[in-house]
Amino acid sequence: MTKRLTGFQPTGNLHLGNLLGAMRPLVAAQEEPGGSIAMIADLHAMTMEHEPAALRKGTLDVATLLLAAGVDPGRTELIAQSQIPEHTELHYLLECTTAYGEAARMIQFKEKSARGGPVRLSLLTYPVLMAADILVHNAHEVPVGDDQNQHLELTRALATRFNARYGETFVVPEGVRPESAARIMDLADPVRKMSKSSATAAGRIGLLDPPEVIRRTISRAVTDTVGIVRHDPENQPGVTNLLAILAESTGERPGAYTSYGALKRDVTEAVDALLAPIRKRYAELADDPGYVREILAEGKAKVRPAALATVRRARAALGLLD
Repeated sequence: MTKRLTGFQPTGNLHLGNLLGAMRPLVAAQEEPGGSIAMIADLHAMTMEHEPAALRKGTLDVATLLLAAGVDPGRTELIAQSQIPEHTELHYLLECTTAYGEAARMIQFKEKSARGGPVRLSLLTYPVLMAADILVHNAHEVPVGDDQNQHLELTRALATRFNARYGETFVVPEGVRPESAARIMDLADPVRKMSKSSATAAGRIGLLDPPEVIRRTISRAVTDTVGIVRHDPENQPGVTNLLAILAESTGERPGAYTSYGALKRDVTEAVDALLAPIRKRYAELADDPGYVREILAEGKAKVRPAALATVRRARAALGLLD
């Protein structure tokens, strides 16, 4: 049966774009056969400078938010990447089949290393770790955005090469874009995707933002001087983004509007109505961090046997002693 893997980095605060573009499709996939794994990629967060306490807190926060947003641990295994050592063991085995040039031409490595300052080796090799994350769990499908297509293609290339050289070992995954996945843009810069790594928080709506912050952020959202509310991504990206957020938040096609102010008021109400139950459930779960840790431990116990079997197949194929 088809298995799907979705990853979330515990850096920054998860935002509306994460909810509509990745978390909600993950929850919807729980109704389909095959099952999903929701992975918190805490090892990936170490490719850049980080505070250990913040990483630990961020990992638990993301797990708590995923549960608050509807991830059911009975149907979706929720795991922390670093708690499953098969990820890192397979990472090294795959590095032995990866060329330096393949890793060095990854766009994110080029962009981040070009900013100057010390560059960690893990920044170069983390696309291979990402490949290990996918292959160790025999994932058939991986939801990907435009910024991750290159990494998925590397994963597919490594799996195909390994299978050809050493015998059939890995499932070659497919990238998918769920029909329900929305591409939400930055409210302050609507030609860019809403992102945790934006220089300013003015264009993001955090999943835990209180109503007054949501209202202020949306009221300041960039529009234009056209004065007409219509779907026109090329000429009116800001208005188009607000219409998309409204449609995704309500599940309905927006009606006609005669002013940007009226549109922003409805978007504010819809977003707050969407996030209010998540905020409430998060607060309940955050009061019992031991429960969240138990869910992660249960997810680890469920996925490790298959992960271990995958690594053993890879070790045997490469000629390592068991």
